Amino acid sequence: MTYFTTTDGLRLHFEDTESGQPLLCLPGLTRNTRDFDFLKPHITSCRMIAMDYRGRGQSEYADDFLTYSVPQEAQDVIALLDHLGLDKVTVLGTSRGGMIAMALAAGCPDRLAGVILNDVGPVIAPGGVERIMQYVGRAPSQKTLPEAAEALADVLGPQFPGLPDAVWHQIAAAQFAETETGLALRYDLRLRDALLAQAQAGPIPDLWPLFDALVSLPLVVLRGA
Repeated sequence: MTYFTTTDGLRLHFEDTESGQPLLCLPGLTRNTRDFDFLKPHITSCRMIAMDYRGRGQSEYADDFLTYSVPQEAQDVIALLDHLGLDKVTVLGTSRGGMIAMALAAGCPDRLAGVILNDVGPVIAPGGVERIMQYVGRAPSQKTLPEAAEALADVLGPQFPGLPDAVWHQIAAAQFAETETGLALRYDLRLRDALLAQAQAGPIPDLWPLFDALVSLPLVVLRGA
């Protein structure tokens, strides 16, 4: 396993194929590097780098859950680039990862060669936030990975028809770990507390200025609906 240390001393996990033009893959809010296992076989000409944010996947949890924020996670990305000695990368950001990419475009545009936004944009619908809060920080009711895989297939199968059972099991294993008492989440449960604290501090900031900061960069937007 490969790690780097953030400016405030956390050890964060990342993976790196080490060859080609660098493509930094940033996952969604509660997700981790395993999400990009499905993409990896198709990215043969790029140097594919993926990271677990603080408090997610194989990275250390923060003492202060308020650091589970887009600005801090953007700083952590810069720390990773500095660790790897990379001046510029193209960022593929899914959901939360796309928000971090936009923050980087506004604050550190010189570190970006291009951006791919997947399932995110400058408008965050209230319904989407409500759906997120329904599951963040709450362990699933299923007790085993096969049960979780079946539940995911039941809910998401109509949107992604034709996926074999093995893929649903791989998705479940990326999100949950089997324990003696049931399934555990692969992230710090206090991520929910961070979201609640940020909501209490005020409405979601206007993301259009961050999106507009991408104007000088090659940009792809993938609509995930």
